Amino acid sequence: MSLLDEVKAARKKVVTDGYEMSLGELINLYKDNELKIDPVFQRLFRWDDERKTRFIESLLLGIPFPPIFVFQNEGGIWELIDGLQRLSTLFQLTGDLKGERAQELGPLVLNGTQFLPSLDGKRWADSSDGAEDGIGQSLQIEIKRARVRVEILKSESDLAAKFELFQRLNTGGAGLTEQEVRNSIAVSINPDFYHWLIALSEYEPFRRTTAQTDSAIEAQAGVELVLRFLSFRSVPYRAGLDVHEYLDRALIEMATNRNFDKAGEDAIFVKTFRYLDEALSDQAFKRWNGHAFAGKFLMSVFEVLATGVSHNVAALEAMEADDRSGFIVRVARGIWNNNAFTTSSGAGVRGTTRLSKLLPIAAQLLNPNQ
Repeated sequence: MSLLDEVKAARKKVVTDGYEMSLGELINLYKDNELKIDPVFQRLFRWDDERKTRFIESLLLGIPFPPIFVFQNEGGIWELIDGLQRLSTLFQLTGDLKGERAQELGPLVLNGTQFLPSLDGKRWADSSDGAEDGIGQSLQIEIKRARVRVEILKSESDLAAKFELFQRLNTGGAGLTEQEVRNSIAVSINPDFYHWLIALSEYEPFRRTTAQTDSAIEAQAGVELVLRFLSFRSVPYRAGLDVHEYLDRALIEMATNRNFDKAGEDAIFVKTFRYLDEALSDQAFKRWNGHAFAGKFLMSVFEVLATGVSHNVAALEAMEADDRSGFIVRVARGIWNNNAFTTSSGAGVRGTTRLSKLLPIAAQLLNPNQ
């Protein structure tokens, strides 16, 4: 297939529409639940008051701003894909922002700016009602009449197109991690699957063995590790494929597969990290220096030990607890003398190379019957 043919085929997977709307219309759609911001997506609303004020200032000065992107589901409801910071700021200002996040934030009180110093301390209230700190009815109307382009991804589009659009638009200004982007789109694909990932990431032996910092937990690093674990077991990795692209596609494949054995994978996950916790606790995925496990969490060790244990759960379960733990410790030490592991896990080795080399040997290394 030529490049031109590939372009034509790909375009058929993306069905779009778009037009200009007033912000007042968007406010009404949101209030009527015809424009949806998922609560999981809403937690990524990160602008501080200064940046929110600059956006409101831009509206008052008539400065154009980029379009927002929505996905129109089969019921005609719009799901926000890009524009969270802008629309959430608008809804917070007008007092229409919904959910727990709205309660945390409270009313938006604006700051003074270089061009509009009198904005300082102002809020949405109508000064004609006696509110001395309100922006007044005329400016409220100005804001509601401001127009924005709305780009619409139709429900007929390929599901992967929705994911791709969301990811490409949301890996910039808000400082989202790859996994935060995945979390947000996973909710709209399969909420139960998303909540299951979260529940697994909170399993205490898993959290202890992966020794996550508070910042890593906040960035959803644990959820990504859970996704990696499940993906390595259920979706074959194709050599050369970008690791994050692989995880994106694996998430879609598992979350949309009605025959995916969640119960079976759940049981294997629990046993895998219980066995690793019993053997190594918070030292599980660190470097063996010849005397002790030390240093930081290593993804290469996680990929080998967690994947390898998971593929040998039945054999490991048949062992006495002390023997099982002793075996896992010996393997965790021994991989640092394994040439296949050391040459494929060192500094400078690309993730694509590491996965293609290490995943195939993981099950063999953790097989107690070898």
